[in-house]
Amino acid sequence: MPTRSARTSWTGGLQDGAGQVELTSSGAGKFDVTFPRRVADAAEGTSPEELIAAAHSSCYSMALSAEIANAGGTPVSLDVTADVDLGPDPAGGFRIRKITLTVGGRADGLDAEGFAAAAEAAKKGCPVSKALAGVDVIELVLV
Repeated sequence: MPTRSARTSWTGGLQDGAGQVELTSSGAGKFDVTFPRRVADAAEGTSPEELIAAAHSSCYSMALSAEIANAGGTPVSLDVTADVDLGPDPAGGFRIRKITLTVGGRADGLDAEGFAAAAEAAKKGCPVSKALAGVDVIELVLV
């Protein structure tokens, strides 16, 4: 399997500095990042948490597609949203406290119970879920 890369260039301190994240493997884009925008209520530019949410929702979608097929179903459409919650860490600084995966979709050949079982298996088997094992809660919400 290939290695994927991203690069960030940063100048200045935490509060007054700024950086740019570049998706170097794919060349898909460059994104400005700053700490004040990272912790602001309104999203301006991207943040590490948004990039983690993108990675998690896309990886989970692929894992769920595979689990549906493993259960004898045929994935028709999936819609996955990942919400990443950044907050204070009792030990100091910040930490990702919770990720909520909201999952909707349709799969031929599986009932609601079969879909739910595939969704739970995908949560456990998704490589990004595994990488995020240090997050206190990864919640799965089926819609």
